[in-house]
Formats: sequence, structure tokens, C-alpha cells
Amino acid sequence: MLRTLLTVLFILVGLAITVIVLMQEGKAQGLGAISGVADTYWGKNKGRSLEGILVKATTALVVAFLVISVVLNVASI
Repeated sequence: MLRTLLTVLFILVGLAITVIVLMQEGKAQGLGAISGVADTYWGKNKGRSLEGILVKATTALVVAFLVISVVLNVASI
């Protein structure tokens, strides 16, 4: 029963990672980096914006994904 619950959670976390990564903006700054456009207010305060929240959520979900995968792998031995 626990293995089934972890497998379902594993799939849901994988889907959540996919959705959050697709919601993020591209990291390529293009020619805007040459003129210093990246150093605007929004560029400096990304941690408080939606983009910063998405990056933190991605990190947390990837860690959860890896932990669940290790637990499922160890449980199958």
C-alpha cells in the first residue's frame, strides 16, 4: 500500500515539475544583456517575484522527486 502511495506521489511530483518548468521564463537574455537591461528593478528582485517562487518550487520538487525515487528503488531490493 505504501509503495502504491509513493508511486502515485512520484508521478504527481513529476507532472508538477514539468508544469512549473514550462511556466518559467527563458534564461537567455539575448542582446538585452549588452545594454544592461537585465539590471532593472525586476532583474535584481527576482527572488520576490513569481519567477523566483517558481525557481524555489522547482528546486524543492526536484529534491522530493529524487528522494522518492531513491526510496522506491531501495524498497524494491
